[in-house]
Amino acid sequence: MIPFENTWPYERYGPDLYLHSCPFCQAPNVLLPLKEKDLTAIREGAKRLLVLPCCRGKMTVVDADADYLLAARPLRRKA
Repeated sequence: MIPFENTWPYERYGPDLYLHSCPFCQAPNVLLPLKEKDLTAIREGAKRLLVLPCCRGKMTVVDADADYLLAARPLRRKA
């Protein structure tokens, strides 16, 4: 089972990928330095270090689906 606290939602706007808010500094509408070809490689098993441009927070993305990125460590607090 995928741990929900390791996921973070993202959105597509044309060719660009955005986070609604940064999991580290809560900055709104963060443009990700990822493209569709990067997501395809992640889905096929490649890990990707993602450095967010707003605060330089780092997360290792280990999987992705159409709505969420899956990180190697928790991004949210457990409920």
